[in-house]
Amino acid sequence: MHDIIKQLEAKREQARLGGGQKRINAQHGKGKLTARERIELLLDDGSFEEWDMFVEHRCTDFGMANESVPGDGVVTGYGMINGRLTFVYSQDFTVFGGSLSEAHAEKICKVMDQAMKVGAPVIGLNDSGGARIQEGVASLGGYAEIFQRNVSASGVIPQISLIMGPSAGGAVYSPALTDFIFMVKDSSYMFVTGPEVVKTVTHEEVTAEELGGAMTHSTKSGVCDRAFENDVEAILMLRRFFNYLPLSNKEKPPVRKGADTAERLDYSLDTLVPDNANKPYDMHELITKTVDDGDFFEIQPDYAKNIIIGFARIEGQTVGIVANQPLVLAGCLDIKSSIKAARFVRFCDAFNIPVVTFVDVPGFMPGTSQEYGGIIKHGAKLLYAYAECTVPKITVITRKAYGGAYDVMASKHLRGDVNFAWPSAEIAVMGPKGAVEIIFREEKGDPTKLAEREAEYKAKFANPFVAGRRGYIDDVIMPHETRKRVARSLAMLKDKDIENPWRKHGNIPL
Repeated sequence: MHDIIKQLEAKREQARLGGGQKRINAQHGKGKLTARERIELLLDDGSFEEWDMFVEHRCTDFGMANESVPGDGVVTGYGMINGRLTFVYSQDFTVFGGSLSEAHAEKICKVMDQAMKVGAPVIGLNDSGGARIQEGVASLGGYAEIFQRNVSASGVIPQISLIMGPSAGGAVYSPALTDFIFMVKDSSYMFVTGPEVVKTVTHEEVTAEELGGAMTHSTKSGVCDRAFENDVEAILMLRRFFNYLPLSNKEKPPVRKGADTAERLDYSLDTLVPDNANKPYDMHELITKTVDDGDFFEIQPDYAKNIIIGFARIEGQTVGIVANQPLVLAGCLDIKSSIKAARFVRFCDAFNIPVVTFVDVPGFMPGTSQEYGGIIKHGAKLLYAYAECTVPKITVITRKAYGGAYDVMASKHLRGDVNFAWPSAEIAVMGPKGAVEIIFREEKGDPTKLAEREAEYKAKFANPFVAGRRGYIDDVIMPHETRKRVARSLAMLKDKDIENPWRKHGNIPL
């Protein structure tokens, strides 16, 4: 018995060391934490239960028979974040560069299967050079097993990927299938083919950072949802982010009430919208003054900035915020913003998170680049997401709601539950100037008459009352009471229960 215990301790010590002290030092030298240090920081103290510490690869080719490390390059198990259960895997770059073997994949699949059984999120801390080349197709099969589980778990349990090193080739597709991807600046990157292959095939000279770094994916491609300065900030922000989410689609998100009262009024909002309809303002101000304690966790803040998405709380309840941003492209919807918001709305709908939408949208972005890029289909994604969404939907029109974009942004016609408008709201087919130039085109040569027609059109449509007469707006509210009215609406809708017709799945215009 004594010998077995000594062997056990020796095996545990070997597993904890991963690829050895020299490689651990190299990891630290790059400003990166080790796989185990990351888990220790992510989970509550002493809560981690590790699985499969003694698993080793089964490969005997290319000298691998004599090279094995207990754990095989990934640390897996479960623990608590602020007392709530989560499953986690953390790839260890010090062991074979974190490369994925058949055994490595089996460990990840085991925690994913268990997470599905008990209804708890999966967090992947990715730091891997890709498939383990020595294992060939067995490694590729391991990736596919993970992909299948990502798809099966989608919409059932939240899945979060934190990229903390390289993620290349097949390794990128598991994070891409998860709900959120966070990255670390200057030390993480994602690409399907690396700089050398790009140079060989397309003759482009590009660095790994330019090709697939955190800033590239958080500003240009939209692959990354947030980019953080270092491992520690990334993990601490992930702990904060986790607090907004339910454990599964069978639960509602946690309620965390603060000191902020639902009845709070903010009179500064009465002057937020400028008198000049062409002047911008920052929609972030409305969001932070409406939600609890001004606390807003924005998603993709540096990508498609003409729309704002993120999580906040109202009376302690998690809500998803979607808002047009007049400061960028006048708040127009384009291809990138439509896709960004559509995916977010679908996540909220899958996980019982009410959606609050602030609208100031002059329409869809015109131009050949948008039309050739497929704005019709991409804009329809956002329309589809709102129409399919069955969670509580509250909409506040602050200023412009023109054309098809009015319909798309959680209008009453797309089963909006409560639709408010500020007195400054303008709900019309298009702006007054464009409208009169079409309706009264024969009077184009007479600026005086056109100005009169424009004033007439403004008097009729540059207000919320036409929509209000038809019941498309439930009430016209003062800006300062926005928080109070939204909070009351959420309380009224807390037991909302509607279902879409049965179907295997819809066919979203991808």
